[in-house]
Amino acid sequence: MKTKLIYSIFLCGVFFISCKQEAKETTTPERPYEAIEVPVAKKIPESLTIHEDTRVDNYFWMRLSDEQKNADTPDAQTQDVLEYLNAENAYKEKAMKHTEELQKKLYDEIVGRIKKEDASVPYEDNGYSYYVRFEEGADYALYCRKKVAEGAEEEILLNGPKMAEGLSYFGIGNQSVSPNNKILAYGIDTVSRRRYTIYFKNLETGELLADKLQNTTSNMAWANDNKTIFYTTKDPQTLRADKIYKHTLGTDQAEDELVFNETDDTFSTFVFKTRSDNYLMIGSSQTLSTEYRYLDANTPNGEWKIIQPREKNLEYSVDHYGDHFYIYNNLNATNFKLSKTPIAKTTKENWEDVIAHRDDVLLQSFVLFEDYLVLQERLNGLRTIRVMKWDGSNDHYIKFDDPAYMAYPTTNMDFDTDVLRYYYTSLTTPGSTIDYNMSTKEQTVLKVDEVVDPNFSKDNYVSERMFVTARDGAKIPVSLVRHKNTEKTKETPLLLYAYGSYGNSIEPRFGSARLSLLDRGFVFAIAHIRGGQEMGRYWYEDGKLLKKKNTFTDFIDVGEYLVDKGYTSSEHLYAEGGSAGGLLMGAVLNMKPELWNGVIAAVPFVDVVSTMLDETIPLTTFEFDEWGNPKNKEYYDYMLSYSPYDNVEAKAYPHILITTGYWDSQVQYWEPAKWAAKLRALKTDDNLLLLDTDMETGHGGASGRFERYKRTALEYAFMLDLENIKE
Repeated sequence: MKTKLIYSIFLCGVFFISCKQEAKETTTPERPYEAIEVPVAKKIPESLTIHEDTRVDNYFWMRLSDEQKNADTPDAQTQDVLEYLNAENAYKEKAMKHTEELQKKLYDEIVGRIKKEDASVPYEDNGYSYYVRFEEGADYALYCRKKVAEGAEEEILLNGPKMAEGLSYFGIGNQSVSPNNKILAYGIDTVSRRRYTIYFKNLETGELLADKLQNTTSNMAWANDNKTIFYTTKDPQTLRADKIYKHTLGTDQAEDELVFNETDDTFSTFVFKTRSDNYLMIGSSQTLSTEYRYLDANTPNGEWKIIQPREKNLEYSVDHYGDHFYIYNNLNATNFKLSKTPIAKTTKENWEDVIAHRDDVLLQSFVLFEDYLVLQERLNGLRTIRVMKWDGSNDHYIKFDDPAYMAYPTTNMDFDTDVLRYYYTSLTTPGSTIDYNMSTKEQTVLKVDEVVDPNFSKDNYVSERMFVTARDGAKIPVSLVRHKNTEKTKETPLLLYAYGSYGNSIEPRFGSARLSLLDRGFVFAIAHIRGGQEMGRYWYEDGKLLKKKNTFTDFIDVGEYLVDKGYTSSEHLYAEGGSAGGLLMGAVLNMKPELWNGVIAAVPFVDVVSTMLDETIPLTTFEFDEWGNPKNKEYYDYMLSYSPYDNVEAKAYPHILITTGYWDSQVQYWEPAKWAAKLRALKTDDNLLLLDTDMETGHGGASGRFERYKRTALEYAFMLDLENIKE
């Protein structure tokens, strides 16, 4: 019903939009889109007052509730919103129609490089070998296993292509097999709101059990009795993960016992089992604080005990080995450290350092083995893998040769082994799954992600890594890649990408889709700006809250450096970022619009003040420690000074492509929609402004492995067309 309704309104909306809204038409036919009638959203002024300050939002009316979006019959407001979104989509189609052939060529190129029949490297767990594979032409995967025995037959646990039939969106979430290997629990989302229903499949008979757990995150963990499972549910309004329930197979969800309720709306909760399988853990986390509870996995009806009560600015996570819990934490350790504590004495005064804090090295994670401890560390902006033998006889780093790369331990289910499995990639090197013998240092490459192109060679591309000095003296890492025949000149097109929030580091990894830009003469660069964690925890702290503007000025400084050093020019410089990186795009558009020829803002978080004042919106309450709480005037004033939506002005902007999803639960569609409408109303240039709304998906875009690249082709065609590259 939802799909039919939206397309019905689409047809009406495109036909009647000129009757419902004002029309703005440009007449200079220098570029194809300039003769196309531009959709203009109606204005209904809404006064928003706090701290004796009033903002007038002319497009507040675009905000719809979930009830309005899901209604079988749209009300007048919903009708108006859909008409506007569909009119923008129609304008985008007309404005980009002359690139249809190029978009198709790009799409065919991109999906043509993807191996159609492919499979992951199997990993062993509890007597079975698990893997995922794709069949020729399939958008969705088959999830499979075999017994670890010669001649064992394949079992298809989940048939993605069959399960997705007839659905416009289909997402498989977490999966977990019971300890006796007989029952599979798995989550399914068919709306793209990341609200999963957990189903149970009898792996001996292939039949689904009657049990069905709704409104979950798809996060779950089995107790060792093979009949009890703990799972996480969401607040139906805010979508915050707030409760952990205990479910017994064969019972109705209504009978499930609530074992933990996270009442602090700045925290979210989750459940998992330790690597040893001996303990169940319930975690609660926010930006600056965590708390864990543990329970013997053999006694699911027992009492949960707290490891260390939550404290402001104390973050930790827990795993189990032998007689100790191992605790990754930042207790008096900005860059984190690793401690251990006896199982019977878990509070922080009992924590003993295993890996001490270091000012110049960020400890990111750890993996426990019988004889080895493996650390994921970050030094000088790059990931490293450190291998240590418990007896101290062997302590070394795995060596990597590329100037910019990403490496990390991957699935390591076997505890008593000398072999570490890790993943490696760089800007020029396709992803590789590698087994590393921690004793002999011998490496075995199990798989290199295949680029299906007879002309592809990693030697055709060169990468660089440099440090750019920001205006306040900070040294910003920058990673670049280009075709070896691409010269660095003022006429060279360059795409600069960044994120810069939540301590999320953007890794210099390979992307086969990106070859379509590199082979056409583009340079691709990543600015590892503050707000990420590339240079350690300090890097993150220096790009959040009341220091958030460092993120934006870092990006601008990198762009100006690349122009000044002759890598490109403002006439050929492009910027891209998504989600919080879309906030970055909105900010730099307002701060330095003349620096860019074109900007792509994907699912952008741009209406910062209004969103952070609305605690009914998903993500708001537990992000106060990232952005600040605007109910505090100091944070309100600071947010207001950079919020992209609030700072749109009557001035010239570069070419802009904005993308969103109608069912996005992380950045609601109305943020980019309102932003596009306001830009249209105020900008003084004749440059192209496109809003592309996928009416069937959410934050992550299309769910199929091929379908998602249609938007990539649109983004690439947007830039290539501006460069007058037609093929």
